[in-house]
Parts: sequence; C-alpha cells; structure tokens
Amino acid sequence: MKGFEEKLARLEEINEKMKEDDVTIDKSMLLFEEGIKIARVLQKELDKMERKVEILINQPETPDEKPVLELFPELDS
Repeated sequence: MKGFEEKLARLEEINEKMKEDDVTIDKSMLLFEEGIKIARVLQKELDKMERKVEILINQPETPDEKPVLELFPELDS
C-alpha cells in the first residue's frame, strides 16, 4: 500500500476535486467514499505512530528503572 504522505496527498486531491463545480453527485459520492476509506487508514497509522512514540518516550534509561506510564507525568500534581 502507499506511504502515509501519498495517502494524505490523495486525500487532499479528493478534497479539491469535490470542490469543483462540474462534479456530479455520483462522482462526489465515489470520491467521498474513497476519502473516508483513506482517512480511516490514516487515522489507524497515526494511532500506531503515537503508541510507538509513547513507548519510546517512556522507556527506562537504565535496566533497574521503572517505565513511566503517563505521557506527561510532570503535569500531575
């Protein structure tokens, strides 16, 4: 499947096409359907990236150190 940037570019392209005056309702529905599918895939990919970043940020620096489970523990007071 295409990379994240390519999917995002396609979603932007769909958005622009849907704004055109000469697009039929049938064509708009097809574009909308494709856009929704791409948006869902992108959201899943973003969620995976976010989880990976959280894991990397919260990794202990030494083997005996416990991992931090909150993203911003310093904000908890």
